[in-house]
Amino acid sequence: MTFSDYRVALVTGATSGVGRGAIDLFLAKGLTVHAIARDESRLAALAERGVIAHAVDVRDTVALTRELEGIEADIVLNSAGVSRPGNLLSSSAEDLDDLVEVNLTAVMQILRLVYPGMVERDRGHVLNISSIAGHYNFFGHTAYHATKAAIHQLSRQLRNDALGKRVRVTELSPGRIETEIFSRNLGGTPETDAAAWAEFYEGFESLTVDDVVSAIEFAVDAPAHVNIGLIELMPTFQVPGGLTFDRRPQDVLTQDAE
Repeated sequence: MTFSDYRVALVTGATSGVGRGAIDLFLAKGLTVHAIARDESRLAALAERGVIAHAVDVRDTVALTRELEGIEADIVLNSAGVSRPGNLLSSSAEDLDDLVEVNLTAVMQILRLVYPGMVERDRGHVLNISSIAGHYNFFGHTAYHATKAAIHQLSRQLRNDALGKRVRVTELSPGRIETEIFSRNLGGTPETDAAAWAEFYEGFESLTVDDVVSAIEFAVDAPAHVNIGLIELMPTFQVPGGLTFDRRPQDVLTQDAE
């Protein structure tokens, strides 16, 4: 299957990052695009280009159900996601709720609403944005790692659910991308934009949104009999390696023994 086999795309996280970049691709391919996000001003700008805007918080299942009724999506891009600084030791209850509700629950609820139609029509492609955090363990963002690991397994399981149907599922697992996510972690202001750029991007050759969008195009344009299940994209200079072994002072070890 190629883009010519599809008519309608549904994109979450549509006003920034990979979601916003993918909309340009889908429009260029002649698809009708439904965009889900919370930022109404950015959605209005997309609507001026012919995108069908849905101002919805993906955590609101009732609103999602209402907005998605009757949409026969051929492509679903689950790009909405949140992160939080710190690990489980410093997480608040609100942090954990947001991470699970946005990164995992919303994805499953959206697919609950549109995936059966794909299976019934024998046509469709689900694209889930996960992260290398779902495949490798490194310090910080423990709950984020857990939600992205769940997306990895969900993506694989969806293929089982559609066995025998021409429905494909692709998980895109990127390393560091130049998006707004680090700035949002710091507060989401012009000042944090500059601070996040200086700390996480300045001097690094990170992935760009265009890199991930190119991978989306590659996966969708594969022949109908080919399902590209997992694409891991890493900056050349970023590696998921290293082993840490914490060494305790001898006096502490002696006290522990006593």
